Amino acid sequence: MLTREANERLTRIGPGTPMGNVMRRYWFPIATTAELNKEPVLGVKLLGENLALYRSPAGELGLVAERCPHRGASMVYGIPEDGGLRCPYHGWKFSEEGACLEQPAEPAESTFKHRVRIPAYPVQELAGMIWAYLGPAPAPLLPRWDILVRPDLNREIGITQLPINWLQAAENSMDPVHLEYLHGMYMNYVLKKQGKQPQASVRHHEKIGFEVFEYGIYKRRLLTGQTEDVDDWRVGHPLLFPAALSLGTPDRPRLEFRIPRDDEHTMVYSLFTRAVGPDETVRQEVPVYEVPYAHEDGRLVVETVLGQDMMTWVTQGSISDRTTERLGSSDKGIILYRSVMMEQIA
Repeated sequence: MLTREANERLTRIGPGTPMGNVMRRYWFPIATTAELNKEPVLGVKLLGENLALYRSPAGELGLVAERCPHRGASMVYGIPEDGGLRCPYHGWKFSEEGACLEQPAEPAESTFKHRVRIPAYPVQELAGMIWAYLGPAPAPLLPRWDILVRPDLNREIGITQLPINWLQAAENSMDPVHLEYLHGMYMNYVLKKQGKQPQASVRHHEKIGFEVFEYGIYKRRLLTGQTEDVDDWRVGHPLLFPAALSLGTPDRPRLEFRIPRDDEHTMVYSLFTRAVGPDETVRQEVPVYEVPYAHEDGRLVVETVLGQDMMTWVTQGSISDRTTERLGSSDKGIILYRSVMMEQIA
């Protein structure tokens, strides 16, 4: 178990917090291209900060604080223009770098605008998603993971907004043995209740392994009847720091991003892909759709693998109380992940 202080240290990601300082060293997807094509200014929340994301008529991307420093109106309702975003209230215009460019009601000779700035952050577009970096300059390169740039993949994005802390989703990636019960025995139990035949093959984990590498931690599993040349052991599933998971198969690779909006809300972007055949054309647009974690009656989704994962995250509460947990030897991946994140904080 963790002390209350350690749990706070790992879970809180607002400005100035220890884990928030770590998170701000990474790029996060904050919206999709499809969403920004429908509405050129979007309100987004990342790492506890309310922001306005916009695309100018010339195609330039910008990301600034939502609150206008003049009278506090929301820049989410602003006017995107070439060179910046204009507040809807009094027309103050801010550049992509956060500099105030125009104050229409001030005298022409006024220098007031030169003393006003708004927080602004780097933003880029890749693989149908808009990415943001909230940390200190210089910004690192936006990683070109193979799934994001392979030219032979059709991509689509499933979005889920969860009322939980980011760590509950991230730690699930370091817990391989839950496959056996949650996605095996429990899946068959759910199907049986629905009058359906069992579909999941339940095999025991003979061995699990973890390896820290430059970009994260490899998770490996070996099931009964398998040899060590299987991909799940030889290659494994890398957790990419701070909280993304690579999984799937070579012809259907996936990336699952767990994005901390604030301490008690996490956005999950599931990037599903499929390799196209030699006679197929790669689709240019990237479809976007919701992946609900609950049914209309409020019952959590447990009929799918992703739904089962989210059920276990949500039922831990908004921020899991790790002072009450009892970890066993099969939880060594979770213990390792927490230890590495504490090292990164230090």
